[in-house]
Amino acid sequence: MGTLVLVGTPLGNLADLSPRAADALRTAALVCCEDTRRTGKLMSHLGISGVRMAVANEHTEVARIDEVLAILGDGGTVVVVSDAGMPVISDPGEQFVRAAIEHGHQVSAVPGPSADVMALAISGLPAARYVFEGFVPRQGGDRAQRLDEVCRERRTSVMYEAPHRLARTIADLAARCGPGRPVVLARELTKLHEEVWRGSLGQEVEHVAAREPQGEYVIVLAGAPAAGEPTDDDIVASLRGQIDGGATRKSAVAATAALLDVPKNRVYDLALQLGKSVS
Repeated sequence: MGTLVLVGTPLGNLADLSPRAADALRTAALVCCEDTRRTGKLMSHLGISGVRMAVANEHTEVARIDEVLAILGDGGTVVVVSDAGMPVISDPGEQFVRAAIEHGHQVSAVPGPSADVMALAISGLPAARYVFEGFVPRQGGDRAQRLDEVCRERRTSVMYEAPHRLARTIADLAARCGPGRPVVLARELTKLHEEVWRGSLGQEVEHVAAREPQGEYVIVLAGAPAAGEPTDDDIVASLRGQIDGGATRKSAVAATAALLDVPKNRVYDLALQLGKSVS
């Protein structure tokens, strides 16, 4: 039986391609890729020629299944690559894997670069347990539900986002999670202009607004705090509610400290920052 091989390709730096990945590309009966021009440049860099390539993107992957199964049925090897990183992970390839398994063929992988793992590793946020969300829905109820789930998630969340949707997604996250939630934004990973920005969602809104985002981004968002561990945003929200309801600053501080079980001096310092002067 044939073998379907998923091969991780460089995010940008061609030196990241492993020798084993190069061998897999060199000996494949067919290389399925998102863009033959981009993969062709990679093959040319490796000095590989004469290997047949076929486009298998989100629109054509299903239509390629019969061709892939035919080659596997003849005992051949089919390699699947994405434009960058590991195929299947927010990229085409999942349909090929399912079809190959259903028909009894071997499925293997040559591990390689993955933007979500790299961004998480260098983020400085907790990485022992995390959730990969890929691209969040663009609009509608599905988007609102997914963002709400992300903001409630206790583990670190990793997301991808297109540059023209970045500002909106960051603003939506800040509105749901509060401006103080830690976040890391990464772009152009492994490339000449690699950039990693670390801060809070509130700061990130200003950062994104001050520049024109370019290139695909990875968003690494800190998990929601554990119950019984209120954030500064939680405390401020409680203070605002108390003061807007007519409480004095002193009584608002006392009520909030008791309600959230936090030290009064911490609450008082945040009350001063509100700029309220209610006696």
